[in-house]
Amino acid sequence: EKAPNARLVVLGYPRLFETTSCGALAMSAYKRTIINEAADLLPARRWAATSAAGLSTVVGRAGRQPVTVAFDDATPHWLVAGRTGAGKTVFLLDALYGLAARYAPDQLQLWLLDFKEGVSFTEFVPTERDPSWLPHARVVGIESDREYGLAVLRELRRELNRRATVLKRHGVTKLADLPRDAAVPRIVAVVDEFQVLLAGTDAVARQAVDLLEELARKGRSYGVHLVLASQSTAGIESLYGRAEAIFGQFPLRVALPGGGGVLDALNTAADALPIGAAVLNTAAGAAGADTVVRFPDAYAARAELARLRHELWRERPAGSAGPTVFRGYDPARLDDDPALAALRPGVGPPVALVGRVVDVANSPASFTLDATPGRHLAVVGTSTVGAEVLRAAALGLARQHAPGGARFLLAGLAAAVDPVVDATADALAAAGHPVERLDPAALRDRIAALAAGQPAAGRTYLVLFGADAASAALAGTDPTTFRSGLDDLRALLREGPGRGVHLLGWWRGLRRLADDLGGAHHRDDVACLVALNVPGAELGLHLGEHDLAYTPRPDRALLVDRHDQRTRLIVPFTGPGHEQDEER
Repeated sequence: EKAPNARLVVLGYPRLFETTSCGALAMSAYKRTIINEAADLLPARRWAATSAAGLSTVVGRAGRQPVTVAFDDATPHWLVAGRTGAGKTVFLLDALYGLAARYAPDQLQLWLLDFKEGVSFTEFVPTERDPSWLPHARVVGIESDREYGLAVLRELRRELNRRATVLKRHGVTKLADLPRDAAVPRIVAVVDEFQVLLAGTDAVARQAVDLLEELARKGRSYGVHLVLASQSTAGIESLYGRAEAIFGQFPLRVALPGGGGVLDALNTAADALPIGAAVLNTAAGAAGADTVVRFPDAYAARAELARLRHELWRERPAGSAGPTVFRGYDPARLDDDPALAALRPGVGPPVALVGRVVDVANSPASFTLDATPGRHLAVVGTSTVGAEVLRAAALGLARQHAPGGARFLLAGLAAAVDPVVDATADALAAAGHPVERLDPAALRDRIAALAAGQPAAGRTYLVLFGADAASAALAGTDPTTFRSGLDDLRALLREGPGRGVHLLGWWRGLRRLADDLGGAHHRDDVACLVALNVPGAELGLHLGEHDLAYTPRPDRALLVDRHDQRTRLIVPFTGPGHEQDEER
């Protein structure tokens, strides 16, 4: 035990010595170097530490000595790397639970993002089986979208600005110098598999790199600390020329098996690590500042950590709200959405609810349908989710009118969505609103009447399920007036909102929508757009935006409001029987 190389020999060949008396002594010494239980990392007293000067926690043991790591002026940010199965998530959980046990929620907040198809942070949020959550968790993204990650980084930047204002107001430059009644908690933001957020060179990657650099540079002054974790930090195209500026702000490097890339090229300390061990380096990876640490398996201690989480949850401050959670795999359902329940008649101009924005606040995605020309809604894409979005918009509008205060004209022009049209008509009628079902011939007559300005009590909503199928019926010219149905449609689009008439339509192709509008120069006649499975290049051409970054995928859509200059990724509302299919 006293020989300087004894520990290395035992770590490398423990079984070689198990059958000898000398080996038994060596094995005994080896076992005393390992933290076998997650409880060995936790403090004797919960929430007894203060974060004014920084955060620290025990993550494992080097030999017999506990190893403490910190978020402070010397090591404000961490860079963690390790191959699949090397224990990266286990190490992060050990560190997060250790911090949460030492610091109260008014001392520490956790912002957690997971970009892999896993459940790294699920245990920190309430679920159907377990209503508890970690009181320190404020924002949690599970299987996050890149756009959601970008929104979180933007919110962190806003938090930096808020904190800068607080420090200036009190005439101090450090969190530790703030008076007690103005103290703010430190934030630890963990981005697992961060290379997904930075993939490619599109607008999302470019903006994310800019934000990460700003957060890394300013974070230490305002108590915002980053943990970037990945299998590898090499080959991230968006970081070319920027890696040193960003990673240079990460003095603490954690290299697990296969993660030696976060260390200096000449530092081989992580080359032969076993599972359950890591190299901690506090000099940005430079050789000579390495500590080999063994850490416990958080997965093996699930029950113990669950007891800790429940203990902390029960002790949470009164009135504490649960974390804001984004589950990337969850569809949005209108029927159980709080935004629908909040709608009331007569509160401002009506809004069409179409889904949930992919943002930190989980905001409702909606369009205001006021008297401004062009306040109509077009849903575009071959996916039958388009019919569900129209259903959601119509039912939301119905809740904003007293019974009988609006009439709905429904045209079911796509047989595949007849059940959705029937369900929509039944729900609107049950809400007390007049509902009229239109076939193509009746639709043409009704559009002509609406374009002519025939008066009607209250608002009128013309809802077209499969609007592209009406083009043939609308194309013919009236022998008396020499007007086509498309002429009347275009007049309705221009003048309808001023008379309380709005069109909500689902077109299965952008080209047909553009033709029905009368060409690209009339695209503002329908200012509200929800794009489903439409190629980004085609959508950008229609909108006149050549650098539009949009990749269609299941359960996602792009909200575009040309009047409000809004472009947002959303989770569109779907029905109870919705399943992801190849069409989407």
